[in-house]
Amino acid sequence: MLRTEQQAAATGRGIIDLVRAAGVVGAGGAGFPTHVKLAAKADLVIANGAECEPLLRVDQTIMQHQADRVIKGLQAAMQAVGTTRGVIATKKHYHDAVDALETAIRGKEGLSLYLMDSYYPAGDEKSLIHDVTGEVVRSAKLPADYGCVVCNVGTLVNVADALEGKPVTDKLVTVCGDVPQPATLMAPLGTSMRAMIAATGFTGDENTHTVIEGGPLMGHVRADWDMPITKTTGGLVVLPKDHHLIAQITMTVERQVKIAMAVCCQCNMCTIMCPRNHLGLQVEPHKAMRAIANGDSKLLGNVNSVLACCSCNLCTHYACNFGLTPGTVMTNIKNELARAGVRPVTEQEITLDTSLETKRIPISRLIARMGLSAYNRPALYNPAPVTPQSVTLPLKQHLGAPAQPVVRPGERVSKGQIIARMAQDALGADIHASMDGTVDAVTDSAIRING
Repeated sequence: MLRTEQQAAATGRGIIDLVRAAGVVGAGGAGFPTHVKLAAKADLVIANGAECEPLLRVDQTIMQHQADRVIKGLQAAMQAVGTTRGVIATKKHYHDAVDALETAIRGKEGLSLYLMDSYYPAGDEKSLIHDVTGEVVRSAKLPADYGCVVCNVGTLVNVADALEGKPVTDKLVTVCGDVPQPATLMAPLGTSMRAMIAATGFTGDENTHTVIEGGPLMGHVRADWDMPITKTTGGLVVLPKDHHLIAQITMTVERQVKIAMAVCCQCNMCTIMCPRNHLGLQVEPHKAMRAIANGDSKLLGNVNSVLACCSCNLCTHYACNFGLTPGTVMTNIKNELARAGVRPVTEQEITLDTSLETKRIPISRLIARMGLSAYNRPALYNPAPVTPQSVTLPLKQHLGAPAQPVVRPGERVSKGQIIARMAQDALGADIHASMDGTVDAVTDSAIRING
């Protein structure tokens, strides 16, 4: 059983220890362990409720229905990093969420709302920090270097739970796309994607449809629908297999290169529309396309032109008029450079694009451009949790090293019990049972529990 906030010392260190013990990681991104983030010192904590990806409704639902929990987690994060300033950044048109947040912060000193227009990628950490503070986080630097810590609103609810001794065992997920009734559902971690999709009334399968885990721009196609949801799963987007978005996402590298060689005219629209380029970080996708088309890495320009890319894929799904995939090309090159040990270099001088505001892409236009308008429907919140018969809990649901199992097959476990522990001094997070049951299997990558 985890310690509670009454048992913990009323200090930032006590809060960090509780967050660590609860296995809290970033709920809206790569899953960076939150106890590490809260160990920084900062002047401001920003709660990210901008919900970057189209079609998803998780952050809106959390802010509307759990505003008090968001604020409790935000105040704990503020205490941990040693500041009295907290800002909740969200979009103006989330009217119900904004009303709930305004009520929740009333009378609480140091807290305020920052209301944003609906553009993509509003939830990108660097774009968000620039919007709220005016600062640009340069390459190879962290938000803490600029006095900021940013936490997703779902992460902050988990922080609030951690203060009360509740570990991360459940996840709110939007299931949308070509399903009968899009829904935002709570489910135990480790629930299969298939079970989540079926909860919307969908009766199809992999033969006719494809599922994207995450959002339509930055998500990943999952061929195996029996894969589990994890601490970082925010959405499942179900689309017909013949949707052009699926064709773009699944295009082979060889085909991307051939099309770039044949079609790319170096119009520079991908670079002109790049959100990171707008911030003065000199990300230049057109140079990556030129480099692969000519087979000459010298044409890439400086390493930051690739490494400062945030993989938002706006260049692919909006800027390019020829159906090319500069975003995928950038991500592939970025990964290759990282594997080779190449690191970004901090910019000494940056110049903001004076047209930054006018170049921002409204979400509605982006959705239409991607052929997703028919799927932009309310994903209604269903508070009744999905109840699977079994769960499969990956040992690596976070950035860093996988957790190490501390249970064996045949052992009875209770929901909230620790079943895999972060290795000593490693970057990672503990894993807890998400249901009562019996451990069915323990492998190098996951633990399966049957109810």
